[in-house]
Amino acid sequence: MTGTDAAVLALHYQNDVLHPDGKIRVGLDADGQARQRLLDNAAALLAGARAQALPIVHVRIAFRPDYADLLPNCQIFRSVAAIGAVPEGQWGSAFYEGLEPLAGSAREFVVKHTRISAFYGTPLEETLRLLGARRLVVAGVATHSVVEGTVRHAADIGFSVMVAQDACASADPAVHAASLASMRLIAQTGTVDEALRWAAAPN
Repeated sequence: MTGTDAAVLALHYQNDVLHPDGKIRVGLDADGQARQRLLDNAAALLAGARAQALPIVHVRIAFRPDYADLLPNCQIFRSVAAIGAVPEGQWGSAFYEGLEPLAGSAREFVVKHTRISAFYGTPLEETLRLLGARRLVVAGVATHSVVEGTVRHAADIGFSVMVAQDACASADPAVHAASLASMRLIAQTGTVDEALRWAAAPN
């Protein structure tokens, strides 16, 4: 056990989101420095969490290949279906190499979702309560969608949250910055190193 009440949520570190050949474009060019920084920071977050024996919940979005389980009530979901992104059982919805769950680890969990918040219609809250988590380090892509949606949901159900901002990204850096500014009303934000120090603080 860690001696803390913190857990890490890693959101959408998947091929269609992070790989140069992925279908969801989030402004991370194949040879761009921003993409490599994000990958490095995400890897550092996972490595740091493992070193501290923090539980990690890896959250992936995936739909049936025919998208029959996708609710087309908003543009983001209609776009996913239109481009054929994150189909269950295919390369696009799989975790990006190097950011996948650690095989055989009793401290790592996988949750699949189909909405904006990682909590909606999933066992995420139940899993976190089982782990005794009261504080969450949250990171992922994109900042203004799954990250912010999940952070707001977490705050509403009583979790304290810190966003590891340099392990997050949006296609537009201004949107990323605006989302972080908005979340500071309900969560702390900081670097991966700062978030790991926050998580390591005793209960």
